[in-house]
Order: sequence, then structure tokens, then C-alpha cells
Amino acid sequence: MKKKSGFSKILGAKGAGTVVTAFIGLIIIYIAFGILNPKVFSLLNIQNLLRSMSKYLLIGIGQSFVMITGNIDLSIGSVVGMSAMISATMMTKGMNPVVAILVTIILALVVGVVNGYLVGKFKLPPFIATLGTMFVARGIAYIVNNNRNTDNIASGIGKEAGDRFQNIFYYGKTAGIFNTFWIALIVFLIFWFFLARTRSGRHIYAIGSNVDAARLSGVDVVKTTTKAYMVSGFCSAVVGFVLCAQAGMGNMDAGNMYEMYGVAAGVIGGVSPLGGILLGTFAGAGVWQTLENGLNLIHAQVGFQRIIIGVIVVGAVLLDVVVRSGNFKKKKK
Repeated sequence: MKKKSGFSKILGAKGAGTVVTAFIGLIIIYIAFGILNPKVFSLLNIQNLLRSMSKYLLIGIGQSFVMITGNIDLSIGSVVGMSAMISATMMTKGMNPVVAILVTIILALVVGVVNGYLVGKFKLPPFIATLGTMFVARGIAYIVNNNRNTDNIASGIGKEAGDRFQNIFYYGKTAGIFNTFWIALIVFLIFWFFLARTRSGRHIYAIGSNVDAARLSGVDVVKTTTKAYMVSGFCSAVVGFVLCAQAGMGNMDAGNMYEMYGVAAGVIGGVSPLGGILLGTFAGAGVWQTLENGLNLIHAQVGFQRIIIGVIVVGAVLLDVVVRSGNFKKKKK
């Protein structure tokens, strides 16, 4: 028997059909908007599109890990805001940006651990558990700088260090592409490998498929669930840095609704408790941002944009269910 190539394995994975569909849809949507407005094809727009897509990709990676375990993380957006505020506040107080970043990541991981234990060990419904931590994290975002947005980070660490932080996470470019995209791509590749090639990744899939069977097979459900939520916390922190770099300051309301953007990026690409592959999240984030970008360029009303995106999210889930169930196939007589 011939060994399957890596590409064949990807195509043979559960949810791969939805991923292919999402990528085809991405291409069609991009070309369609380009016909309506040629600015879509401009280099500047492509650069901005990739940068904006990166935030959805990062959030989508974290949410996808959690969804594959059969859970959800409603605290993501608040952890984004908390991370932006904590890192910005520390920098405005003169703390070294590297130290501020590390401290913020640790705190975001702590939120992930709390979520993991609440859901995995204490058996709280994920909706309730992460709803609670969502409010706690947002509360921290508000009180960390006495209920006000921070000053410009350069006021504490100096213009040179402030510009460096902003260029690394948002404004700087490498090989003609904004660094935000390269950061998201590196994070994506690391966690794709983790999910697809490691034992912990297989355990995450096992829990989502059947938690009781996974437990009987020797999977540490609490530990694995916690790992998934920690990935979510880490990705949220990185997005917090991106938003902080974009504004040059911390905003208490940063990250609002980002938990839903993460769900959308995942489900459009076929990620769900039924399975899916992280490549689908990449496609889903691309579809989401291309829609948003294209609708803005053709001057569609905001309400109309939301309706279209909402319909596509629901349609993607329905397609995923139909494809997985095999109902699209004609029954043999």
C-alpha cells in the first residue's frame, strides 16, 4: 500500500471538505468584491486585509481549541481587553515592554487555567463558567487604571520603545507584509502542529468526540480541557497587544464581541465539537475579513453587513452538519 502524502492526509481529515469549501468561497468572494471595486486588488488593501484578518485568526485559534473539546469560551473578548489594559498600564508606568508582555501573558494563562478547572474539574457548564470569567476579566480591565483608558504608552517607556512596540505588533512590516500577520501565522503554525501532531492534540479531539470514552481511555480530561483554555488565553493576550499597539494605548472596551468573532472564524471553516482542522480557522478568518473588507469598500450599510455575515455563519454550520452526516449523498437503492 502506498503511504498517503501529507496533503492527502489533510484532505482525508474530518471537516476537510468544509475547509476546501471555505477556501473556494474565500476566493469567489474576493474576486466578486474586486469586480465591484478594483481597489480590493490593490497591494495596500491586501496588506491591510491580511493585518486585519490576523486578529480574527488569533482569536479563532483560541476559540477553535475550546470548541473542539465540546466547550466554548465567552471570556475571550474580555481577556483581550484585560491584556491590552494591563500591558499598556504597566508600560505607561515605565515598565520594560518585554516584562509587561510576559506578565500579561501569565495573567491571561491564569484565566485559562481557571476556565479549565471550572469546566473540567467542577463540571460547570462552559457557558456559565466563562460568562463569569468574562465579567471578571472585563472588570479588571476597568479597574487596572482607575476606570479610565491609559495614556499613550510612550509617556512611560519613551518614544523609541513605544514605537518599537507598535511596529512589532501592528505598524511595522517584514517582506512587505505587516508584522501582525507574521505573528498570527507563527502562532497558527505552532498550534496547528500541537493539535495535529502531538498526543495532547489527539486528547483534545478525543474529549470533543466523547468525553466519557476519552476518560475511560486514560485521557486526563481536566488537564486537557485546561490546556485548550490556556491556548485561548494566550491568543487573547496576543490580540490585546495588537490592539494596544494599534491605538498606542490601552482601551477598557477593547475586544468587545471578539469571542463571537472567534466562533465565527472557527465554524465558517468547519471547526466544531464534531471535529475540524485548524486550517479551517485560517480559511474562516479569511472569509470573515474579506467580507468585512469588501462590504466596506462597496459602502454597504453596517446593518446590512452584519446580516450578511450572520447568514453566512449559520449557512456554514448547516453545511458542516450536512456534509458530516452524509445527507448530501443520494441513498443507494
